[in-house]
Amino acid sequence: MGIELVRHFVNTREIDQDIDELADPASAAAWLTGQGLRRPDDRPLRRPDLERLRHVRESLRELLLANNGEPAMVDRARRDLNRAAARAALTVRFEPSGDAELAPSTANPADRVIAAVLADVHAAMHDGTWSRLKCCREDTCQWAFYGRSKNRSGSWCSMAACGNRSKARSFRQRHGD
Repeated sequence: MGIELVRHFVNTREIDQDIDELADPASAAAWLTGQGLRRPDDRPLRRPDLERLRHVRESLRELLLANNGEPAMVDRARRDLNRAAARAALTVRFEPSGDAELAPSTANPADRVIAAVLADVHAAMHDGTWSRLKCCREDTCQWAFYGRSKNRSGSWCSMAACGNRSKARSFRQRHGD
C-alpha cells in the first residue's frame, strides 16, 4: 500500500470531527481489517496495543507537520518511532524476486501493524515521496495529505476549506476586523 497506508493511518484521527478509529478495540479491528492488516487468527487488540498504535500515529503526525514547515516536536517523534520500530521487530526479508523489503517479524498484531507502517515510511523516505506527505497547517484539521504540486508548496489538505479559512483569518487580522 506504500505511502497511502501511512496517510490513512495518520488519518485514523479526525481532529475537527473528534473521531478516532483507534479509540477502542472494535473500531481499531475494523479499520485494520479494512486495510488488510488484520489476520483472521489475530488475538483481540488490548488497551496497551491501542495506546502504542495511537502514539505512533501522533509521532508520525509530528513528522508530517514538520514536512509542511510547521513547528513540531521532531526529535521526540523520532525517538518514539525508533522505540516503536525496535519493539515491532522490523527486519529485512529477501523476496524470491530478488528484492528486499522491511517486514515485521512479530505475531503481536499491533506491533505488526506498526512495523508495516514504518516500513512504508522508510520506503517513502528512500523513493523521494516522503517530503510530499504532509499534515494540514490548520490546527483544527491536521489531516494528512499528499502534496501533488510541482513545487511541493501545498499547505492545506483543501484550499477550498482549510486554506480559505486560514486566508480569511489572516485577512481579518491584518485589517482589524
